[in-house]
Amino acid sequence: MAERRVNVGWAEGLHARPASIFVRAATASGVPVTIAKSDGTPVNAASMLAVLGLGAQGGEEIVLASEADGADIALDRLAKLVAEGLEELPETV
Repeated sequence: MAERRVNVGWAEGLHARPASIFVRAATASGVPVTIAKSDGTPVNAASMLAVLGLGAQGGEEIVLASEADGADIALDRLAKLVAEGLEELPETV
């Protein structure tokens, strides 16, 4: 299983707009990805309600994971998005 640990770069955490950006990016990756707090239960990263339910705060560590083919590339891109608090999925890492 591929995994990335990253600190949330959005000051407001994964709430409202940042969560929406992240969920769209996770869905667009075409790879099933889970997201969890470092000590929590993984949830579907493509589910807005699940991501909001995490309550991840700015600076808090989250874990992105996937077992699918192409997971490393997808997780690198999603990790960059989260860590840097970007407004859209980066085209390259």
